[in-house]
Amino acid sequence: MAGLTVGSLVLVPMADRFGRRRMVLLSLLTLSLFAIGAGFSPNFYVFMVLKFLSGISSSGILANGFVIGGEWSESSKFGLCTTLCHSFYPIGLMMLAGITYLIRDWRILQLVLFSPLVLVLGIFYWVLPESARWLITQGRKEEAIRMIRWAAKVNGRSAPDHLLEKLEDEGTAKKGTMLDIFRIPSLRKRALIMSYLWFATGVVYNGLSVNVGGFGLSIYITQFIFGLVEIPACFGVLPLIDHVGRKFSLAGLLSFGGLACLGILGIPKDLPVVVTVVAVLGKFALTGCFAIVYVYTAELYPTNVRQSGVGLNSTFARVSGILAPLVKLLAVFHETIPMLVYGIVPITAGVLCLLLPETRNTQLQDHAEPS
Repeated sequence: MAGLTVGSLVLVPMADRFGRRRMVLLSLLTLSLFAIGAGFSPNFYVFMVLKFLSGISSSGILANGFVIGGEWSESSKFGLCTTLCHSFYPIGLMMLAGITYLIRDWRILQLVLFSPLVLVLGIFYWVLPESARWLITQGRKEEAIRMIRWAAKVNGRSAPDHLLEKLEDEGTAKKGTMLDIFRIPSLRKRALIMSYLWFATGVVYNGLSVNVGGFGLSIYITQFIFGLVEIPACFGVLPLIDHVGRKFSLAGLLSFGGLACLGILGIPKDLPVVVTVVAVLGKFALTGCFAIVYVYTAELYPTNVRQSGVGLNSTFARVSGILAPLVKLLAVFHETIPMLVYGIVPITAGVLCLLLPETRNTQLQDHAEPS
């Protein structure tokens, strides 16, 4: 999780300067090297270092992968594209439960889990295009037009020359940095609120995940259930954000997840199945929050600082992932404290979410402008 935090601050914003495609490929290469290498670690200290570096690489894939897909889609389909990208995460969680149950040797497990990345890297090198939207903001119009024509050919369509000419008339924008987010008042407000929303979503999501063995059932069964419930959660938010909007959907799910955690405090300990059901409902809500927060965050920032914004905000989710196990340790003072934290933090985040602008049915911005 510490590696994910560093990667969110360092590797993700680099995509605004060097391109989405380049950072995805670099992240895949380094992740395959570090993760496979971890399986040959001679001691625990080397293993920790390699897992830390693997976390840094993972951030480059998690954040850049969905953005490059979303920027290639129509603005109205940005949410659908992002959700499709994230729907494979719960599938991985379910597979992980089965694979870890069958393979108990951690060295073999590392090789089985990460060796396929070599194949993925080879495929992506040939088929993954650079974001045409990003190329335009960098003044690389000819490359952008070439990418658009290639995409049109792949989809069996044509790219009219009169539309491509309009792209050439937009001019070159100044390259954005993370500092631009704090210089511009509207972006600064969004960054501060979204950072807390990411933190709230992450602390409860990871808090329920690290407590997977504390609900009274097998960790493998509970892990599988947690993964299974995330699939309908990912796709269930699509009609919600399209009809209700990003802001109110996120605020509602954050509040629901918090109330579910508070509700666990009222369930007797001799009813583990009921506790697991309520925890699953909370995990369902927070998974929906993660699906929305990725879409919402990317839509709140213009293209030339989009990855810087996503990287900054997602850093707080990684920090909350580090703190989540520590929150669980507060039970030594009183057993209700962890669930109180998991309940109160997302509810307050839901209230703050109402201060953000709605992005449903709005065009993605390309440039950061003072306001």
